[in-house]
Amino acid sequence: MVETRIAPRYRVSKPATIKFVGGAADCVVRDLSITGAAIEVINPANIPKSFVLVMPDDGLQLPCLVVWRSQFRIGVKFN
Repeated sequence: MVETRIAPRYRVSKPATIKFVGGAADCVVRDLSITGAAIEVINPANIPKSFVLVMPDDGLQLPCLVVWRSQFRIGVKFN
């Protein structure tokens, strides 16, 4: 398979929090690039289309837009 992403993704395992109006959800970032990430969550259906991904270990607060969902993961691009 030919890689067509704009930026390379790196496999990680970083604890994070998804923050949105009316709530928050714990998650784990599983891969990361400068343009987006794959995030593991317990229930992706409860995550809104846009939110802020907070990665306290790295001091990051990244506005995100969901581009795909699967059973326990969501893919996001950074705004």
